[in-house]
Amino acid sequence: MTDRPPHDNGVPTSRRAARAASQSPASQGPASTPGGAARPDDSSRAEHTPTPAAEHRGSVDAPASREQALGEQASYGQTPRAAAPAVGTLDALFTGDVSTHEVGAVPSRHDRDRKKSRIAKWVVLIVILAILGSIVAAGAWVWNTYEPQIRSVMGWEEPKDFEPGEATGEVLVTVVSGDTGSTISQTLFDQGVTKTPTAFYDHLIATAQDPTFQPGVYALQQRMTSEAALTLILDPASKRQNAAQLREGLTVDQTVEVLAQGTGMPVEDFTAAVADPSAYGVAADTLEGWLFPATYQFDPGLSATDIVRTMVDRTLESLDAAGVPQERHEEILTTASIIQREARLSDDFYKVSRVIANRLADGMPLQMDSTAQYGYNEMHDGTVSSSAEALEDDNPWNTYVRAGLPAGPIANPGDEAIDAAMNPADGPWLYFVTWNMDTGETIFSATYEEHQAGIEQWHAWCDANDNRGC
Repeated sequence: MTDRPPHDNGVPTSRRAARAASQSPASQGPASTPGGAARPDDSSRAEHTPTPAAEHRGSVDAPASREQALGEQASYGQTPRAAAPAVGTLDALFTGDVSTHEVGAVPSRHDRDRKKSRIAKWVVLIVILAILGSIVAAGAWVWNTYEPQIRSVMGWEEPKDFEPGEATGEVLVTVVSGDTGSTISQTLFDQGVTKTPTAFYDHLIATAQDPTFQPGVYALQQRMTSEAALTLILDPASKRQNAAQLREGLTVDQTVEVLAQGTGMPVEDFTAAVADPSAYGVAADTLEGWLFPATYQFDPGLSATDIVRTMVDRTLESLDAAGVPQERHEEILTTASIIQREARLSDDFYKVSRVIANRLADGMPLQMDSTAQYGYNEMHDGTVSSSAEALEDDNPWNTYVRAGLPAGPIANPGDEAIDAAMNPADGPWLYFVTWNMDTGETIFSATYEEHQAGIEQWHAWCDANDNRGC
């Protein structure tokens, strides 16, 4: 979306506190075991202090023999302790578990090797876990990017079309003059008629059909097979009269074409009807953004001016529902029109709105391709890339060369885009890129470095999908 690097906010640093050295055990006072639990002192016991090899010091009662000690315990009804004393202590010597030369001895090489072996095992385990984590992350990226190809090679590919008999409900689909099999295929998917964006087009290729599509509004069903959808689009009986379906994101010029085709009225009538915005109470130079996208069924006998007024009134209803004050109508419609052209998924509408707000607040140019395309008269469907000429052209709508919002709306936004313009999501994002042209999945980033990684993911998807929609 932009090549501008991020601001340098500095890199936080950290400090490491020094640890105090632990003190050696005292030579007098109550003795402690290696575990640190102090044993009670008994003044009636004789003190015996062996000469240690390490810093193990302590006092212990010394009966005449081990047998005598055990006998005394038995005479008082005491049960000998079940737990063996720690090796290397005087208690262990007292119970006969070790010999005198083992008390306080330096750990043997075998013990040291065992400790090193345990540490080495932990290191190996951590390394293995890190490698496995990297493999999982790489696998997830490969799957997300190349899922269709992997499914095809492995025979896991899901059907691209709905099964016969799944069709339900009714949906109106508009075919505009100049639409091709590819653009109609995307329209059918957007309306829920077909299962995938390419199902209809793939059916045309597979059956070697090259039909002529007549502009108009057609009554179809959701969840149809591509073959059934084609049959209805080619059937004149499926065409609705005095009807028009205006999808979101159309310009005024595109809208008047759809209206003429749907109503059978001359396009010149609608061109004249939209020429004077003040006739509809709109304080703007054009009605761009004011012809609300919806499906309309017009009564016979309505004039082009009546039809345009109906659409402008519907836009005012949407602005009121979103709580837009009158003095902000043009501003919000302008922002909403950019959102409508840039985003495809519902949640992303509000994130794109936040990107616009954040960049304006930061004094950054918006650098939205949709504005450059509109200003250069390069609005098109099917690809997201702009020509170099469009990006460099100095016109009031090109946000690559002009600061702030463009001179006015660039398309007709729907209810959701208008609401998103008024209520942006919370987030630090300054960049975004739609990396999957089929699903519309988009990566939002707060830094330029993150954005570059998203662009690489988009390039990978385009390379793997014959640059479809790129």
